[in-house]
Amino acid sequence: MNERPKIVVIVGPTAVGKTVLSLEIAQKFNGEIVSGDSMQIYRQLDIGTAKATRAEQRIVPHHLIDIAEPTEHFSAAQFVDLAREAIDDITARQKLPIVVGGTGFYIQALLGDRPLAEVGVDDQASVDKWLTNVAQQGEQELREAVRLVDPVSAQRILPGQTRRLIRALLVSEQTGRPFSEQQPVPERKYDAYIIGLSTVREQLYARINHRVIQMVEAGLMTEVALAYALPDDATAKKAIGYKELFPVLTNDVPLEMGISKLQQASRQYAKRQLTWFNNQFQDIHWYDLVAHPTQLTAIFEAIIDFM
Repeated sequence: MNERPKIVVIVGPTAVGKTVLSLEIAQKFNGEIVSGDSMQIYRQLDIGTAKATRAEQRIVPHHLIDIAEPTEHFSAAQFVDLAREAIDDITARQKLPIVVGGTGFYIQALLGDRPLAEVGVDDQASVDKWLTNVAQQGEQELREAVRLVDPVSAQRILPGQTRRLIRALLVSEQTGRPFSEQQPVPERKYDAYIIGLSTVREQLYARINHRVIQMVEAGLMTEVALAYALPDDATAKKAIGYKELFPVLTNDVPLEMGISKLQQASRQYAKRQLTWFNNQFQDIHWYDLVAHPTQLTAIFEAIIDFM
């Protein structure tokens, strides 16, 4: 039996320094970076999704960035397929795959910790009806409907993952069994060294607040206008970093208030990310490079031992 491919995974909340660390590791260990972020797949949405800059992407090869139009619906299953293809290709060229991202569910699915159910949804009319309902009224009614037939999925599926909620609801109704009970048995697909980046909450929140201001100064409102023009059911339109500034675009609130709302939403998202990673992964090696930058040496040494 072949050994599982070795990969390095970097997770953590927004604005904690994942991109910088990924570049350091890639350069030192002859690696290539695979984005594990559900929004960085979309073209033209660069600033608000905190993609590696063009200059950073030229330092080492990056994968799964700019692979879909903002109007496209892109599933976790598509991500897993493409990410595994990229990892296979990187490994075949004797380079180190480095998966970097803050979308916990995508990382779990890629690793095999939370495999995606094969069962699908046959009723497209119901899917479209729920998408329209969520676009008009929000997802709370949908989440309550899921809770009645599958409370595990209602608790597990993150806010904003509308299509997963719809799938859980319709599959549960069609099969008569909760969607959460139809998941394949988890099996880790890779030998992964998982690095978690974090820092004290006050410092993290300060970094988030500063990053939002930097994004606005870098031209974020141009991307906000692009996102605002997308169809209401477009996943990219719901991304944190855009929808909070729609009222600024329509002149309903001043820019300063929009920035404050975005900072607040980003802080709340970072808190959810940390909770997710702490609850869902048992083998994360946590580091604080903000307060202790010399821990980079310990990370390098740990990867050398891992390899």
